[in-house]
Amino acid sequence: MKLVAPKHLLLPVQVILATAFCGAFSLASANSDPSPIPAVSDEWRFEVTPYLWGTGLRGTVNLNDGLAKSADMSSSNVLSDLKSGGMIAAEAHKGKWGIMGDLISATLQNSGSIPVQTPDGRATIGDKVTVQQTILTGAFTYTLANTKDAYVDALLGVRAIDVTATLGLNIEGTNIQRSISKKTSTVDPIIGAKGRYRIADSTWYIPFYADIGSGGGTTNVTWQAMAGVGKTFNTLIDASLTYRALYYDMKEGGVLQKTTMLGPQIAVTFKF
Repeated sequence: MKLVAPKHLLLPVQVILATAFCGAFSLASANSDPSPIPAVSDEWRFEVTPYLWGTGLRGTVNLNDGLAKSADMSSSNVLSDLKSGGMIAAEAHKGKWGIMGDLISATLQNSGSIPVQTPDGRATIGDKVTVQQTILTGAFTYTLANTKDAYVDALLGVRAIDVTATLGLNIEGTNIQRSISKKTSTVDPIIGAKGRYRIADSTWYIPFYADIGSGGGTTNVTWQAMAGVGKTFNTLIDASLTYRALYYDMKEGGVLQKTTMLGPQIAVTFKF
C-alpha cells in the first residue's frame, strides 16, 4: 500500500538546501577554526534556519462518526508520504534573553486497499489517509550556560497546531465513494531547553532540543525532542543532521491520539 506522491513539490526545498550546503563549503576558508558555540553579548544576533524534516507518522488518527484509523507513514518512505511542505526556524538574542520561532506546514498522504466480501461477490475498498498540519512553536529563551564547549538556553512558550485528517473510501471499479474528515486546533504552553555541545575543541557539535507541554484544552500531553550532529563552517553558516520526534496525545475527540511524528532532519543555519 504505497502512494507515489508528486515529488516535484519537494524539489524547491531540496534545491535550496543543496545550494546552501555548497555555499557553506565554499565559504569555509573564511575562518580556519570558528567556534560552534555562540557568544553571549549585548549586541543583537540573529539566526534563520530553513530545513527539511523527513517526517513519518505513527499513531491513531481520530475521525468523525466515531471512526479511528491507525496510521503508519514511515519516514523511510517520506518522499511518498510527504505530498508538500515548508519548514523554517528563526531566533533573535540580546544578552542572555532571546526569542525563537519554528513553523512547520506539511501534508502527509498514504493509500492502500482492502479486499472485502459483499452480497454481490468480492470487492476491493480503496482508502486514502491525508493529514494536513500546521505547527507553530514560539518561546522566550534565557541562557543558562555559555562556556567554550557548551551553550544551553531554557525556554518558555507555546505550541499551536492546526491539523485536519481526511479518510477517503471508494469501492474500486465503481462510483461509490465516501470522504470522512475531522479538524482540531489547539494551543499548549511548553517548557524546555535547547543548546549545543562542542566536540573535542573542533568545529563539530551536538545540537539538542527538548520540550514538554499540556493544558491547551484539547491536549493531554505534547513533547518534542531532537539531537544529532552539526558543523560550523564560518561565522555565517552552520549545517546539521539530526533526528527529531514530536508527540501528541489529544483528549477524546482530538485528531491525534498517541501520535508521534518522527524522522531525520537536515538544516542550514544562516547567522548575522
